[in-house]
Amino acid sequence: MGIFSGRYECKVDPKGRLALPARIKAAIPDSNGDTLVLRHGDDGCLALYPHVEFNKLLNQVNSLSDRDPLHRKIKRAFFEGMTEVELDSAGRFLIPKTFLQAAGIDKDASVNGMGSYVEIWNPDKYTANKIDDNDELTTLM
Repeated sequence: MGIFSGRYECKVDPKGRLALPARIKAAIPDSNGDTLVLRHGDDGCLALYPHVEFNKLLNQVNSLSDRDPLHRKIKRAFFEGMTEVELDSAGRFLIPKTFLQAAGIDKDASVNGMGSYVEIWNPDKYTANKIDDNDELTTLM
C-alpha cells in the first residue's frame, strides 16, 4: 500500500460527490477494490480508509467489552458514524449529506493524506487545526 500524503484543495459537487486527487487514489491498494470506509474523524473532519487500515481500527473497537457501559457507548458512536462509499470510474465518491453537515463542508474541501488514511476538512476548520510554524513543529516532535 502507498502512503497517503500531501494536501489538496478539492470541490464537492452539488450532488455531494468529491473526486479524489490522483496521488491519493494511486495510494489505495489494488486489493482494496472500489469501496472505502468513511467515518466521522477527529477534530471535526471526515476520515476515509482503505479496508485494510479500517479493519485495524475495527478490531480495536470490536475488542471492547459489551458488558462495560462506556465501551458500549464508544461502540455505538463508532458504528453509527461510519459508512462504506464506492469510487466511480472518475474516482469520485458520494459523501452523505449528514457527513457533509457534521464536518461543515459545503463546496470546498481540503483533502489531506495522513499516512494510512485520508482526512477531509472544511478548509477553515483545517487551518485552525494545523501547525504552520516549522519551529513549533520541531519543538513538539
